[in-house]
Amino acid sequence: MSETEQKCDVVILGIFVADLAFSARRLPLVGETISGSDFAMGPGGKGANQAVASARGGAKTAFISRLGKDDFGELALATWAREGVVTRVSQSQNDPTGAAFIFVNDQTGDNAIIVVPGAAAKITAQTVEDNTRIIQQAKVFVTQLEQPVEAALRGLQIARASNTITVFNPAPAEDFPDEIYSLCDYITPNETEAAALAGMEVSNIDDARSAGDALLDRGVGTALITLGEAGALFHNRHTSELIPAISVARVIDTTGAGDAFNGNFAAALARGMDATKAVHFANAAAGISVTRSGTAPAMPTLEETRNRLSST
Repeated sequence: MSETEQKCDVVILGIFVADLAFSARRLPLVGETISGSDFAMGPGGKGANQAVASARGGAKTAFISRLGKDDFGELALATWAREGVVTRVSQSQNDPTGAAFIFVNDQTGDNAIIVVPGAAAKITAQTVEDNTRIIQQAKVFVTQLEQPVEAALRGLQIARASNTITVFNPAPAEDFPDEIYSLCDYITPNETEAAALAGMEVSNIDDARSAGDALLDRGVGTALITLGEAGALFHNRHTSELIPAISVARVIDTTGAGDAFNGNFAAALARGMDATKAVHFANAAAGISVTRSGTAPAMPTLEETRNRLSST
């Protein structure tokens, strides 16, 4: 494959896991067995979900990761082939592909998740170095914290040195080097993650602005704090705007909403959309995703998101 053929608008570093989703009224207690109402297995992992969201959102997208040589790995490769995601993925003979247990409350759509990254736990800074060129040529680079933090750091460094827009989704809320803050054009925590990073409660928009100020003080370009039903706070030294969420008739499953937001935000930026308009676009995509079950399968197409925006 030539360098020209490899060029992508959005490059995402992250992990793939097979999502094993169980629906029930509540989680069982330790030692208890309860009956559930539904089960589904499908593609997941924050980075992998964001790659599908970005591709469906209209951006030529590449995904950097590591899989096992097993059935879950085949599920990953088949998913990306179907979605048109360019794969920069190695496969391990010894380590399994990651998996996630997802509990979905069948009354509210709320979720609780346990993630085991499997082979992706061995993604290294060298893994990222091996993909330097595709990151340098991208318009937007996105990463999270499900893979080792040294890999995320190296990816952000390469992207920043190449003037590629950087989007850092600090999820799950793990420790990371302070150096990462100054490499973020955009940091995209939810309210729980923002509270953990800023060391303060985030329960309303004023709290979110205070948390955003703390992130700006550490070197972030723009703090983009997602606030569930309230929308997303776009906060930097020049602008602080709460961009409302798109209302939906019924929430089915919130599991992939953050990934729908991040992937579509990146895709919109890559198309040259103004950043606040890109947030409106991402909010619409996330709003559609929560009306569907699953994570990657719930991501809307570009046409669906545009139609949803035009109807508001």
